[in-house]
Amino acid sequence: MTFQIPGFREQVVTVQSDDGLIDIACQVGGSGPALLMLHGFPQTKAIWHRVAPELAKHYSIVVADLRGYGASSKPHGKFDHSTYSKRSLAADQHAVMRLLGHEHFFLLGHDRGGRVSHRLAVDFPQSVRKLMVLDISPTLTMYENTTMEFARGYWHWFFLIQPEPVPETLIGANPEYWLKNHMGRHAGTGIFDPRCWSEYLAGATNPESMHAMCEDYRAAATIDLVHDRADLAAGKKLSAPMRVLWGEHGLVNKCFSPIEDWKKVSNDDVVGRHLPCGHYIPEECPEELIQEVKAFFS
Repeated sequence: MTFQIPGFREQVVTVQSDDGLIDIACQVGGSGPALLMLHGFPQTKAIWHRVAPELAKHYSIVVADLRGYGASSKPHGKFDHSTYSKRSLAADQHAVMRLLGHEHFFLLGHDRGGRVSHRLAVDFPQSVRKLMVLDISPTLTMYENTTMEFARGYWHWFFLIQPEPVPETLIGANPEYWLKNHMGRHAGTGIFDPRCWSEYLAGATNPESMHAMCEDYRAAATIDLVHDRADLAAGKKLSAPMRVLWGEHGLVNKCFSPIEDWKKVSNDDVVGRHLPCGHYIPEECPEELIQEVKAFFS
């Protein structure tokens, strides 16, 4: 059952894509400048439940499930993984915002949602007014600078990209164990609202959703890198003002330099800082995130 954010209304927006019609489940609320908020793996739009009601006092908020996640469509991935490329997922969300009447909007993405946001801001620069990403450096940077410490900590990056149906089958044998192991190793599972946890577990238990999540990672290790390298060769960079936040106790802080990493793919100033938490910023540091969002998107 979908977690209902107080004061928000459910909406399903159907968009046309190269993979046919895709239903994107979202919740909308508030008034003011438009702000699209995108979740990460292996979660859903429910990650925003501690920040969205307060932000809705200042913005027209859209929280959406990415293709393959939550209540959105879950098509089977193509052989080249393009079905779940960040370009495809970003085009979904851009179409959603246009269909909701938002030609220009602020953009906030956590984890995989941050990677989709990166691609959305590059492919549709005229639409994105400002960009904020949470606890990531660029995908290409992270893969090309993999160390033993990173591989140990983010071993799922290399497990989930294995050929279908290897990870799907192994996770399917005990989805709850997998989820507790994956999410609990960052900050413990106690940080998650039980209703959100039920929604995350439902996704891990659903074979179609788990396949989609694996395809998300397979795309990141293949076609997404092709797109990123093509941008690099063409000198195509982010043009929107950008702020990056990351967890002080997370692996991104230990293994990467987020501000410097993002400056290399941006034409605008990149600012940011770490917050006193791990990876799951919207659920671990909601008050700090609310203040950051209001200050940056003002």
